[in-house]
Amino acid sequence: MKYPLSISRLIEELIKLPGIGPRSAERIVFHLLKTPLQECTRLSEAIAEVKKKIHHCSVCYSVAEADPCPVCSDPGRDPRTLCVVERPADMMAVEKSGGYRGLYHVLMGKIAPLDGVGPDSLRIEELVRRVRKGGVDEVIIATGSDVEGEATALYLARVLKPLPAKVTRIAHGIPMGSSLDFSDGVTITRALDGRAPM
Repeated sequence: MKYPLSISRLIEELIKLPGIGPRSAERIVFHLLKTPLQECTRLSEAIAEVKKKIHHCSVCYSVAEADPCPVCSDPGRDPRTLCVVERPADMMAVEKSGGYRGLYHVLMGKIAPLDGVGPDSLRIEELVRRVRKGGVDEVIIATGSDVEGEATALYLARVLKPLPAKVTRIAHGIPMGSSLDFSDGVTITRALDGRAPM
């Protein structure tokens, strides 16, 4: 038995979203069928509003409704420190920590040759121009610790090395509240390599 055409079409559209497979798409569709029409309408309006109002900040390339974004236009931020992240969600994670008061640069991805993403596909040239312009004392590379994130960090370090700003890398290691026996060997090695004086 096949689903009605409208259900099949919605499932096909949902499958296009990252992390949504056929089973998840079916669950979402049947959840929506039980949901009152007003709630479904609010969902579709919220999606349309995001598409209309959200764009990339012309300074850091994060997502925002205003240009420049609230972080780039905040006079209380330290413009001498620039944290480079892969995605806007990474920037939000750093912001939620409350421990950073500098500015950002969002690459909009990471170098992943197997996926056809090279340095030219990212906002690396814009980063170089921004640092070359002056006023940046430190560039903190905060890409992920996966293979692609490490490759991106190494590439950025090489590209930024001739420029006057100091280039640093966020530390990777044992998460707070965790114990060594739950950590893998690579994580422990990273934690030992990144040790700091007390």
